[in-house]
Amino acid sequence: MYIAIAGNIGSGKTTLTGKLAAHFGWEPRYESADDNPYLEDFYEDMSRWAFPLQVYFLNSRFRQVMEVSRTEQPIIQDRSLYEDAKIFARQLNADNHLTDRDTETFNAVFNSVTENAPAPDLLVYLRTSVPQLLDHIRKRGREYEQSISRAYLTGLNEYYEEWISNYDQGKLLVIDMEDMDFVENDKHLQQIIGSIDAELHAQKARV
Repeated sequence: MYIAIAGNIGSGKTTLTGKLAAHFGWEPRYESADDNPYLEDFYEDMSRWAFPLQVYFLNSRFRQVMEVSRTEQPIIQDRSLYEDAKIFARQLNADNHLTDRDTETFNAVFNSVTENAPAPDLLVYLRTSVPQLLDHIRKRGREYEQSISRAYLTGLNEYYEEWISNYDQGKLLVIDMEDMDFVENDKHLQQIIGSIDAELHAQKARV
């Protein structure tokens, strides 16, 4: 079984991935900010580092996804394979940080990669407002993220909503994060766990 958590920067994907992995006994696969050789440079000069950053992320996520076919252990992934192409590359291109040529090349690589990659059995999307995202980014205190603009997050959110409205790769669960704090409020976490549990049981019932 393969679950993916999708959402914008600061939506709580990594934290929720860890909590769900602990609850269900799943193997977590994280998007590691600390080990990424491009991330800090990217936020200092997006145009210079956008293409190698996106390729790095795509390769990393593809390697994680391919583990699904080699293990019987359920895997939960912090950000899906699709978001690099469907969200971030599009926004970077719209902001002129990724050229049309590089965007076309990246999308060609993405299409080749996803031909052989399994889709998630369940995609969980954390719908989060821009004010919430900015608050979460400020609170977690990564220095290189403090330059992220409201406009950038707004653009990403718009691409997320477009992608989610057309998502057809498998089962989708959208969680509205407005007034939801699963870190400080265990009741909220249990609500999310209950929703995911219900989706997974519904899938089993249909098989």
